[in-house]
Amino acid sequence: MNGFENIEKACGYTFKDKALLKKALTLSSYDNENNNESLECLGDALLTFIVAEKFYAENLTEGEITEKKQEYISDEALRPVSERLGLDKALLKDKGDNGNKKSVPSAYEAVTAAIYLDGGLDAARNFALSTLTPLPDTVNYVAKLNEICPAAKYDRNPDDPKHTIYLTIEDKVFTGEGANFKEAKKLAAKKAYEYINKGC
Repeated sequence: MNGFENIEKACGYTFKDKALLKKALTLSSYDNENNNESLECLGDALLTFIVAEKFYAENLTEGEITEKKQEYISDEALRPVSERLGLDKALLKDKGDNGNKKSVPSAYEAVTAAIYLDGGLDAARNFALSTLTPLPDTVNYVAKLNEICPAAKYDRNPDDPKHTIYLTIEDKVFTGEGANFKEAKKLAAKKAYEYINKGC
């Protein structure tokens, strides 16, 4: 099985149908017909359900459940989990296929779907809940700030190489710098939200 036994051990699940695991780790660049794209789609839906189910049972609100989904199953959250399980190194792909950043988190989605098809929903749920880990500080500060201060105004200079956002609330200005304007906006909103919550 091309060393996939190590993947099974890391995942805590032994496949009855080994071909499902191989398919989950096969990219279209390696096999244009029998690859993990459909499994990835199914796995994405399964993970959305599993995470929503978990936090619904904990009586979280709709907005809180949405935040938890971002925290646990966004590409940024799934990438380190996939790497920890060794899925990134086990991917079957063309030698020149090295720029597909989506393939690593997608491998986790595909493996989740493969476990579901092989062992059922309980097996997929056990796998997900035992391996998923949250991203640190994934609070949607832009949305939270908008709830308490809808008049907040964001300004930027489109030509600014530092991607700086200026957030004005009444006479107070908060700045954020990031790799892009979206990230900078989040940082500015976080500063403003924390400032307001401190009662300053």
